[in-house]
Amino acid sequence: MVNWILGEKFHQRYPHLDGVKALWETKWKFPCSLGVYPFHDGKLEDFQPIFEKLIRDNVNDAYTDKYTEYFFPTAEKLTDAAMSSQVSDRAKAASLFKRAACVYRISRYPSLDAGSGTKRKAFELQKQVYLRGASLWDAPMKEVRIPHTAASGADGKEIPLFVRLPRGASSDKKCPVVLLITGLDGHRPDNSERTDEFLVRGWGCVITEIPGTADCPSDRRDPTSPERLFSAILDWMDKQPYFDMRKCMAWGLSCGGYYANRLAHTHHSRFAGIVAQGAGSHYFLSKEWLERVDDHEYPFILSEAYVSKFGYKDWEDMKDNAQKDYSLVDNGIVHGPSCRLLLVNGTSDGLVPIEDSMILMNYGRPKEARFYEKMLHMGYPPANEAIWPWMESVMATAS
Repeated sequence: MVNWILGEKFHQRYPHLDGVKALWETKWKFPCSLGVYPFHDGKLEDFQPIFEKLIRDNVNDAYTDKYTEYFFPTAEKLTDAAMSSQVSDRAKAASLFKRAACVYRISRYPSLDAGSGTKRKAFELQKQVYLRGASLWDAPMKEVRIPHTAASGADGKEIPLFVRLPRGASSDKKCPVVLLITGLDGHRPDNSERTDEFLVRGWGCVITEIPGTADCPSDRRDPTSPERLFSAILDWMDKQPYFDMRKCMAWGLSCGGYYANRLAHTHHSRFAGIVAQGAGSHYFLSKEWLERVDDHEYPFILSEAYVSKFGYKDWEDMKDNAQKDYSLVDNGIVHGPSCRLLLVNGTSDGLVPIEDSMILMNYGRPKEARFYEKMLHMGYPPANEAIWPWMESVMATAS
């Protein structure tokens, strides 16, 4: 039995799990009012009426089509307003498209595979309104679909990416680039704020989803499929005339942080540095940890989304086999060389134990880390104060 740094909270059931009313009032209403995760680009005025209706109608299971459908009228209204504003006020239209995309985002929680296809429909609509709005930006976001040149087995043949470049990037003016790796429920259209920050620094970005989520073509049940995915993406990036691949970094978010840890070792020679935020490596898929993960800070029950993402038969199958299949320690990946790797998380993370970052200190090249005392998953809100300066320093010295 592990003596978890999370302490007594490991055995507690967090209060927001008592239903949508508790979720909204104790966990989501305040960040929504501030426009922060997971409500980037959203407004309280959009979500307050939706959650009031959900609460009134006692709709508490976010895995259902019924939950998702409550969000559609608001998203459609915002989309119509954005469409009407495109000619007269491009900035207003872009903002309204972002708001519509955020409403669709919350509607598709926690897994696109849940229900009968309504959440997948929400995701398709989210991408449409997001890209329509992104086409109005000074530096637009675009979708690029590249061949999966390393595909094998059950992998799909095409990899959809989002790409955003700073103005003026060209073969004569190459830009540094960040490969942004999304998480379990955060997908490509959910990263406007980060990509804005990349542009401020003169960096381009490529955004990819992880196996078992959204549009990622990788075989979700094959633990080696990410190596093929990232090889194909990096090979494509190498061929683009506007990327300075000597200054290439990656940043993995939440469940994407696991893949960042993996990538820092399997493709270490292709990166100047990698950030793994809220990242798993070994313990997060142990049976002991998974037994209690549904009780912690994830907005809803996590187990159903996990089973779908990793492709197991059921929750018992996953608890019995996930660590054996995916541990970066047990499979030996972290015993090999790595690029510079920054590990960031909160010490009170109830989704991915802080031990998963700490254990990497025992292997291979020395790692860099910033842990935030008593902060939850990802180390927010203060985590960015460590991430941005570290990335800047790596980019400045890469050659």
